[in-house]
Amino acid sequence: MERMEWNRLLSEERERGNAWGRRSADLRSEFEKDYHRIIGSASFRRLQDKTQVFPLDKSDFIRTRLTHSLEVASLGKSLGQNIGENILEHRKNSGFTPRMREDISHILECAGLIHDIGNPPFGHFGELAIREWFRLNLPRLTFRERPVEDMLSEQMKQDFYHFEGNAQALRLVTRLHYLVDEHGMNLTYALLNTIIKYPVPSTGIDPHSGDIREKKMGYYYADREIFEKITAATGTGNRRHPLTFILEAADDLAYKTADIEDAFVKGFITYHTLEQELEGLEKNYEGSSFRPLEKLHQLYERGQKKCVDSPESYAVKNWIVSAQGFLIGCATYGFASNYDAIMEGCFRHDLFCGTPGALLMDLLGDMADRRVFSTRAIYKMELTESTILNFLMDRLVRAVLNYDTRENQDSVDSRVVALISDNYKNAYRLQSEGKSEAEKLYLRLLLVTDYVCGMTDSYAKRLYQEMNGII
Repeated sequence: MERMEWNRLLSEERERGNAWGRRSADLRSEFEKDYHRIIGSASFRRLQDKTQVFPLDKSDFIRTRLTHSLEVASLGKSLGQNIGENILEHRKNSGFTPRMREDISHILECAGLIHDIGNPPFGHFGELAIREWFRLNLPRLTFRERPVEDMLSEQMKQDFYHFEGNAQALRLVTRLHYLVDEHGMNLTYALLNTIIKYPVPSTGIDPHSGDIREKKMGYYYADREIFEKITAATGTGNRRHPLTFILEAADDLAYKTADIEDAFVKGFITYHTLEQELEGLEKNYEGSSFRPLEKLHQLYERGQKKCVDSPESYAVKNWIVSAQGFLIGCATYGFASNYDAIMEGCFRHDLFCGTPGALLMDLLGDMADRRVFSTRAIYKMELTESTILNFLMDRLVRAVLNYDTRENQDSVDSRVVALISDNYKNAYRLQSEGKSEAEKLYLRLLLVTDYVCGMTDSYAKRLYQEMNGII
């Protein structure tokens, strides 16, 4: 397959062109216009009440999906500036221009804002709970006395068994944000392609292949046509867009460092915990410009000299900032040193692989898993979340099975369907027009996940309580 080229990768094309024409007074680039479409959307605002790590937390310090997305946008923009400058400085591509460097930064900033916009309530556990609900219950569902599994195609079934927030993000911004018409936010193809982390369908997932692009699915069967339009315009095909690697690095960097900081504030991790964890890495960073343990000690001593109230807190929070700076450099190096493989679509790893930052990134993720996500406190919260989501999925799926059919809906089911946003029902009607009975059934099940993913944590909890008569 031919090498990807920046003039196509940075496609300004949209599903619906600008019907009003370009206004001479509007000096914004197409990607700057994307930014304003995103921040003005209800879907983006809802991220302020969606979990990053700690659900329904009352602290104003702990991160939400909104604050996480803003951090990813900032880191993505910085990485884009660094990498764009590197391409120009080292003449890695003769057709790459200073304008392209600016476009890359704007695209990555926008991609950071929407990369989690499709996630359900209660963070990544919400995704897991929805997947597990389908694996347990889809084989039991019947429609007109026929097993639903027998009616759906293989890809339709796998879409639910491998439900994924990344695929839902693409669906939300292209289909469900019904403002002007059926084209959602009508964002540029360059931006849409950047948020497709896994350019394979649910039937193409292979987590053991060693190729990062096949780890999860990137789009639903229902959205295959928009995926094909986007990738045809940018020239990526089934390859990862180069900017996707940068977005993923910004996301990984943001959440792995933020999880440690939030865990410190919540008391899951102490200064001495971090110190002990970093001791095992010290020999791997001898001679490095950034020695994680040594830096932590230096910051603690600086905090003591400044007579701050808590040298431990001062050290941990400032260490996070120092680590981020170091890891931004590692990701920049990772992109630059693998530039040709990335542009040819054959690079199989993340940007930290093979850099000095890889060990630190692995440690941060492992530490959060062991000391935060595997604790009784988090397990108890997840049990509550599971009860809420399982109930909502039970009631909503039962209600939509006979929706928009000649079958009778009982009075309760019709009222449950009435709760679903008209935006989602409009998207269903548009997509289901002229479709087979099986595909309409598939789209009705997607209607449920569309609605659930649009819920905030508080709304999901409140709806559960109201539907159970808990006042």
